[in-house]
Amino acid sequence: MTDTPYMPPKVWTWEKGNGGTFANINRPVAGPTHEKVLPVGKHPFQLYSLGTPNGQKVTIMFEELLAAGHRQAEYDAWLIQIGDGDQFGSGFVEVNPNSKIPALLDRSGPTPIRVFESGAILMHLAEKFGAFLPTSQPARAETLSWLFWQMGSAPFLGGGFGHFYAYAPEKIKYAIDRYAMETKRQLDVLDRRLADNEFIAGSEYTIADMAIWPWYGGLVKGWQYGDSATFLSTHEYKNVNRWADQIFARPAVTRGRKVNRTSGDPSSQLRERHDASDFDTRTQDKVAAE
Repeated sequence: MTDTPYMPPKVWTWEKGNGGTFANINRPVAGPTHEKVLPVGKHPFQLYSLGTPNGQKVTIMFEELLAAGHRQAEYDAWLIQIGDGDQFGSGFVEVNPNSKIPALLDRSGPTPIRVFESGAILMHLAEKFGAFLPTSQPARAETLSWLFWQMGSAPFLGGGFGHFYAYAPEKIKYAIDRYAMETKRQLDVLDRRLADNEFIAGSEYTIADMAIWPWYGGLVKGWQYGDSATFLSTHEYKNVNRWADQIFARPAVTRGRKVNRTSGDPSSQLRERHDASDFDTRTQDKVAAE
């Protein structure tokens, strides 16, 4: 850490490696860095992802659809190792020009459809199967409002608080204070909402819950950013904690959280998912024992 205050230059230039922990996955230009064809499995939906909070949103949705009896929601989940630059392969960039996970290729119709951005994927699947997104008003508007609330808020939580608290090469008090304040405000928004509602959008479990839970449920349960739950006193948000535990108790959520996961308990890691039986036979502890 330097004692000299940083003074921005007149014109910013990129220095490779200046991004701290995530230096190798960020760059100031788009497009592929290498040729790599994406694999394609046997199911109608091909998901290319990683078990981050954004990735979990979609795998939870798929597992919830299957649990609800939508057999046509079968999917292959392929692991995209962002630390290795898989997201910059030509095939992945064709599905998501923004080079971020998750990315979906819907091959259920005559023409494959690409869908990128986790919120767009949730809406696409909800509308395709008529599930987890109310069709009548005002419930539909409420669900979509909270879905887009999450999409707009997560950068403050993950890219802001999480980055400066846990990952930045220097601890910057101003940055941590700024994003801790915003994160606690967001938790208070959720806590007030959940004081009078069982789920985020009201009385029904929806894609709004699936979008918000991996980020904020994981935060209050202490799964993210080291000891951030203690730092933020997340135990104070009683309603968020009640909701987080309620969502986590759903079997489909437990399954969805395992898919494309590469860290934590090996029994909780299903790095690729190509069949429902994989949860019983292909978790990382079983693969390692082969």
